[in-house]
Amino acid sequence: MDVASLYSVSPDYLTQYGLHKTAETQKENDGSFSSILDVAMNMINETNDYQNAAESAQIQFALGEAVSTHELAVSQQKANVALQYTIAVRDKVLDAYKEIMNMSI
Repeated sequence: MDVASLYSVSPDYLTQYGLHKTAETQKENDGSFSSILDVAMNMINETNDYQNAAESAQIQFALGEAVSTHELAVSQQKANVALQYTIAVRDKVLDAYKEIMNMSI
């Protein structure tokens, strides 16, 4: 399944968070649980950073320090896309966990 089709996430976003396989990331990522957990935690931290940046931009706009509504909209959209992608990944992980739990040995 092509992950880029989820919520129209661009390949640049995937590459930025280490979710798009390149020759360099394949060397670093050995497929162990700890490396997968590190990638997931980095994604969550980046999503949190985008949320904080959007909140900061809203506060600056409300105080009159920022005059560009474009920058405010861009920061809010970045935070929204990152959150949607994180939720989509979480849902897929939960679905995989449920399927594993329903397997008969």
